[in-house]
Amino acid sequence: MPRKYTHMLEHESKILEMHAAGKSRQEIAGVLGLEKLQIKEFIKRHNRRKKEGHVIPKQRGRKPAVTLQEYKYENKRLKMENGLLRSFLHAAGRR
Repeated sequence: MPRKYTHMLEHESKILEMHAAGKSRQEIAGVLGLEKLQIKEFIKRHNRRKKEGHVIPKQRGRKPAVTLQEYKYENKRLKMENGLLRSFLHAAGRR
């Protein structure tokens, strides 16, 4: 069953007007023939947009490359950590 797509901007003024009047999401959805989840997400996005002033897109793509120097530093730190854990186990009598 294909998803039903609705242009929410067509209903923006009605949704905001009804929401300001104190109607519940379920009541708004029933009047406009939409799903309650659509109304919830629209109001959430609208409030975030109003608070931030603009919409920030999600970050997608690859993580930034790690340099060789960072790998060497992490390797050194992990070796020190392993040494500490081994000495702790030895002192605790477990090895």
